[in-house]
Amino acid sequence: MTIPSPHAAAPIANAGEAERAIANLNKIMDRLIDTVEEETARLRAGRLRDAVELDEAKVELARAYAAESDRVKSAKDIIAQSLPDALDALRQRHDAFHALLQKNLTVLATAHAVSEGIIRGVSGELARKAAPSTYGASGRANAPSSKTSQPLAISRTL
Repeated sequence: MTIPSPHAAAPIANAGEAERAIANLNKIMDRLIDTVEEETARLRAGRLRDAVELDEAKVELARAYAAESDRVKSAKDIIAQSLPDALDALRQRHDAFHALLQKNLTVLATAHAVSEGIIRGVSGELARKAAPSTYGASGRANAPSSKTSQPLAISRTL
């Protein structure tokens, strides 16, 4: 995977460099948006293993995005004077990207909560089945002791 490089963080000195930097940032953002949307779709479909495959690419793109964003921010004055429309478009695009990231984080949190709920349910069911069924002095069934439950081992690798 090749990502447009941010020219080794060279400062932007003129309008031509600013235009190239914005174009480079837009290319990086396009690829990052595609990756995040694909990850979100895979998570919603319950394909966690497939979603994890995108992690390395997403990290690499996020790193390039942060570097190029910093480069563009440092030349905000030059860009505002020479390319005000491009700066406004970039701000709007960034806001839309932020909304996409919020949606992605919501899906990730939901997948995490569902997974945790399943594991807790399995653990509770195993503890319930492993505990002996006894009755107390009142004739009611005793609750299983936490000391009698077996630990549940899981593999965190997908």
